[in-house]
Amino acid sequence: MAESIILSEIDISRTLTRIAHEIIENGDQLDSLILIGVRTRGFPLAQRIASEIAGIEGKEIPVGVLDFTLYRDDLDSLPKDLTIEPSDIPTMIADKRVVLVDDVLFTGRSARAAIDALIDWGRPKSIQLAVLIDRGHREMPIKADFVGKNIPSSLHERIQVRLKEVDGKDEVAIIKDNSSTA
Repeated sequence: MAESIILSEIDISRTLTRIAHEIIENGDQLDSLILIGVRTRGFPLAQRIASEIAGIEGKEIPVGVLDFTLYRDDLDSLPKDLTIEPSDIPTMIADKRVVLVDDVLFTGRSARAAIDALIDWGRPKSIQLAVLIDRGHREMPIKADFVGKNIPSSLHERIQVRLKEVDGKDEVAIIKDNSSTA
């Protein structure tokens, strides 16, 4: 496997600052905004975006974490010992502008499952999707409202987001499977 770093710590920071500005510019009132990060790496990204918004606007934005495991359409193929972590949504989402935050948008299946899980928490005014990386290859009609970077990739490649809070460092790598012949 060959790995190339495609975003550095500085690149990630700049990208999240831009996404924060776009979220501010795209919305009506910050009072109705809540960021919900998809477990695992979406949550620290949501926290960082909320921190950026607070720095820009001087307004604290609630941040929640969502585990959508039980809403996946591939439960049969997941390991039997899979741990389901609790979701923690700090405020009611009814009539709120919810920005769902994830690290990578690929087929759209995870985003669809996360939206289904979110709806069980209430009926938001709107749900928008923010992703650090959009790598294409959609299987569902899902499109992100806020995209950090579009990284076209092959199906023989993986995009791996690494964050300090989870992995000890900030970077995004593209990993090529050298064993496949294309």
